[in-house]
Amino acid sequence: MTNRLPTADLPNMAAALRAERAEMLNFTSSLTDDEWTAPSAAAGWRIADVVAHIGATARSFYTPAGLRTIFAASLEQVNEDPVDRRRDWSRAKVMAEYQRTGRRATTLLDVVRRTPAARVRVPLAELGRHTMGLMIGGALVFDHHTHLRHDMAPALGRPVPPTDADRMRAVLTWMIAVLSNQVAQTPVAGLDARVALTLTGPGGGTWWIDEAGGLAPSNGAVAAHVTAPALTFPDWGTQRSSWRDSDVTVTGDTELASRFLDAVNVI
Repeated sequence: MTNRLPTADLPNMAAALRAERAEMLNFTSSLTDDEWTAPSAAAGWRIADVVAHIGATARSFYTPAGLRTIFAASLEQVNEDPVDRRRDWSRAKVMAEYQRTGRRATTLLDVVRRTPAARVRVPLAELGRHTMGLMIGGALVFDHHTHLRHDMAPALGRPVPPTDADRMRAVLTWMIAVLSNQVAQTPVAGLDARVALTLTGPGGGTWWIDEAGGLAPSNGAVAAHVTAPALTFPDWGTQRSSWRDSDVTVTGDTELASRFLDAVNVI
């Protein structure tokens, strides 16, 4: 995340994390044993594996194991290893770890956000550097939101749990921060002319993207404007679906916008 983006609202991030944890506990408590072991929409992972992944991720923020994530070349591979080690765990053991590590990570965020440590920039594999408060809160809120609503509920044919503007704002803050770093690391040709991204609805807003990453809108022109519902961004913005098949509208330089959108893959 660059300094050109607004500072993350960490009190909202902490509240969003508590709300998402409650949503996950409510959802998982209603699952049958067959649903618990059913395939999720995340390739190769059962519903149980998704929950185990989130619990392991929360644990990584306050244990030495987290150092592997900081210096890893691939976040996806780092995510696979803890899941593999937990595949034989009982449902009770997975849920006990999820609840324990989630509580501790939430407490850590509540402490960190009140100290200068919240502004310390920390690397996170290929996702670049992020301030510590944003990394703890943003990554976990994003993980909860995206896995629950796009990998778990749809795979089981269950209604997608509701969300709200505050939680979506936290999700989008993290996604834009990651996207900003990704663009800066691998610039899209022609992006010096700037693309505006507007996400409408709960938690939405407008961001500008140029070859150096994301920035808050200001005076000046943009070459293209991309508009989409905020609720759809965690789906196509992670390449779970194609932006071309989603409710995405492009005006202006459509070729530049298409190159940019093809590159969007927040993990």
